[in-house]
Amino acid sequence: MRQLKDFTAFADAFRGKIIVPGDADYDAARALYNGMIDKRPRLIARCVDAADVVAAVKFGRENDLLVAIRGGGHNGPGLGSCDGGLVIDLSQMKGVRVDPKTRTVRVEPGCTQRDVEHATSAFGLAVPAGIVGSTGIAGLTLGGGHGYLSRAHGLTIDNLLETDIVLADGRFVTASDSENADLFWAIRGGGGNFGVVTSFLFRAMPVRNVYAGPIFWDIAHAREIMQAYRAFLPTAPETLYPFLGLKTIPSTAPFPEEIWGVRICALISCYNGPEDEGAAALKPLLDALPKPLMNGMAQMPFHALQSMFDPLLPAGLQWYWKGDFVDELPDAAIDAHIEHASQSPTELSLMHLYPIDGAVHRVGENETAWSCRDAIWSMVIAGIDSDPGKAEDLRRWGRAYWKAVHPYNRSGAYVNFMMDDESDDRIEETYGPNYARLRKVKKKYDPENFFRVNQNIRPAA
Repeated sequence: MRQLKDFTAFADAFRGKIIVPGDADYDAARALYNGMIDKRPRLIARCVDAADVVAAVKFGRENDLLVAIRGGGHNGPGLGSCDGGLVIDLSQMKGVRVDPKTRTVRVEPGCTQRDVEHATSAFGLAVPAGIVGSTGIAGLTLGGGHGYLSRAHGLTIDNLLETDIVLADGRFVTASDSENADLFWAIRGGGGNFGVVTSFLFRAMPVRNVYAGPIFWDIAHAREIMQAYRAFLPTAPETLYPFLGLKTIPSTAPFPEEIWGVRICALISCYNGPEDEGAAALKPLLDALPKPLMNGMAQMPFHALQSMFDPLLPAGLQWYWKGDFVDELPDAAIDAHIEHASQSPTELSLMHLYPIDGAVHRVGENETAWSCRDAIWSMVIAGIDSDPGKAEDLRRWGRAYWKAVHPYNRSGAYVNFMMDDESDDRIEETYGPNYARLRKVKKKYDPENFFRVNQNIRPAA
């Protein structure tokens, strides 16, 4: 193994911690959220501030190291690490500052959604984000970010006002609509292709208590429920966010023991408002459907909803994801979904359809790099289990399920739902008309493709 240049000077100037193989905490530091993926970096630079990030980027360049960026560490394909290279680990950068007067939130890149919501909930605010509290806010945002507030307030990137970024040459810049606007356009959906974000400035929305929770039906009713759901969604108020899942009830509390292991069709909904209004918004749909196995809708703090499913999804599970954008849900697609969901290999494996209509559609396809502004849903198929011995079963099921339903969907997908086995064509299809522009921005800010451990956008020729 070749010797690293100027390592001593780098280590002396670095305020955070540098972890290398043989250190007592190396295995814990390199562990990924997706237990299916095992990578062994040469060193992990655990940064505590932007100066550490600048130093790490420069050291990586000087030593021609493969560099991966790790924020909250939630990335499905394990792109927050690499074999034999440098991991720039931002997990200790967890500052959150809320300005209740301007309703803005300054967030550092090591934060999870849970960290952000803990800070904003004290002020009755929330940043539109995802549906799982353990999700890293940096990766979520750079990929687009959709969740419970999207129909009313858009994607996470639609509420991003400014970022600070360390570029491939080590420069520290700010990107916003008024400063480095081309870079700001690209990072809103273009992933970690353009630099290391060291802080995000978000617009926040008034959110306190919501009427929310899961409703479960036996999968025998799935066809009827999915047909009713596709008809209901265009009529639903944007303050209501119902996503649909084909799942299995986990054999654990808090679910009633008599329904453990039952395959289900689920609606998990969030209404940003009082219970009576939320119940009225859902009533037209529920009145048309059979009696559910379980109705867990209740008034709760928004941050409680965001973390509701976290205990079921601890770090270290086996994951295999496949995604698509979806315009329509014809009966033939519904039948294919039910057939394959009914064959899921484990209790945690699932399919979710997340609405991306409403406010998401009111942003033009060229206004941000995230161009899919007229699809109705973002779909994810996820094979999940704790047993490494089931990894191949999860891959096989996920790929077969996706192959069966993909003909009814768009060619591209949400980049945060894509594994590292996706083709270059699939990346191009995902960005559609914005892909050529993204390659030009990449050439300007990272012409040597230094940041390439990601869903990679190669520089224009």
